[in-house]
Amino acid sequence: MKLLFTQDALVNAGAERSHLEILSRFSEEIDVSLVYFYPKHDLKAEYEKAGIRLIFLDIPESYHFPLAVSRLVKLIRSEKPDLLVSSLWRADQITRIASLITRVPLIGTLVNDSYSPIAWKDKKGLKHKGVYWLDRITAGIPVHWIANAQALADSHVKTLGLDASKVSVVYRGRIVPEGAWESKPSPRSVFPQTEIPAPKTLDDFQFLSYGRLLERKGFQDAILAFSLILEKYPNCTLTIYGEGPFRFQLESLIKELKLQEQVKLPGKVSNPAALLLTANCFLFPSWYEGFSGALVEAMMAGIPIIASDIPMNLEAVEDSKSALTFPVTKVNILADTMIYAIRNPEKMSQLGFEARKRAIELFSIDQIAQDYECTIKEIYKSLA
Repeated sequence: MKLLFTQDALVNAGAERSHLEILSRFSEEIDVSLVYFYPKHDLKAEYEKAGIRLIFLDIPESYHFPLAVSRLVKLIRSEKPDLLVSSLWRADQITRIASLITRVPLIGTLVNDSYSPIAWKDKKGLKHKGVYWLDRITAGIPVHWIANAQALADSHVKTLGLDASKVSVVYRGRIVPEGAWESKPSPRSVFPQTEIPAPKTLDDFQFLSYGRLLERKGFQDAILAFSLILEKYPNCTLTIYGEGPFRFQLESLIKELKLQEQVKLPGKVSNPAALLLTANCFLFPSWYEGFSGALVEAMMAGIPIIASDIPMNLEAVEDSKSALTFPVTKVNILADTMIYAIRNPEKMSQLGFEARKRAIELFSIDQIAQDYECTIKEIYKSLA
């Protein structure tokens, strides 16, 4: 089977990194090439190192859909693939039109809950309504869909009018790390010390989070909740790794609350998962997600987790069994949950242990890649 997999660009984000891990593990039975449109090449070297053939269509950084469709159609007619798979909104729209023109079947992917009620909180204006309606109008073109969470499948059946029988679920996976979190963090020389701060004792409780600095990630909720616990635990710290357009708002909030000494935004690091072994608790306050790779990484590491109770997170962790969860956006309850984590280290350590065990069983990247390949093969057989 010859497969063209399309996505917007090679930025270092969750979906793009997941595709790297999955496609690099496909068997020789699938000849796969990854096509990307826009000049963001963050992961190019890693894709090439993994042996994935890359095809860059060099579209100016914006939309330019007619040019992108024209170049993709030309490529499809040259490559003659059996199937197309698209991921992320711009690549989805471009590939759907190219699929119509060339009549090569397309599999769509669902990697984010962009149209749920809470998602519209940070989607303002006519542009986002246009994005939704274009998505909905063209959603009938793919012959099948692969969602990375059941909650995403259910949501898009409602919001885009998809046929539930044409949606398969394959979770997002991660590599099982050799090291695991310990209740008393200690320095580990295997990680670059330039990127990882020296771990602190349990008396100086460290909360950690990472991801793109976007409003929907809920980092502002984490900062507000953190400010409420400092009266009782003044030596705690909160560190949020990542970069993004919401940095200014987060910095302004930190300054307004006078938390410059306790809350840090160090920016990007090359291996954020390594940081999980140096903190006491991982915070994941996101308003909406796909099936989060960061959450799976935290589970794999075995660090205690506090996560928002959005449906995608609850497919990964179970409250009071493998993590603590709180009602999304509820800052006061998040603060109470953080205080519980500080006061109950043995309970939190057990939650981390159970999360790691569950992640290894369900979300190992080798098994996920095999499931993804099998799903594509089954879809292709059904078209014969």
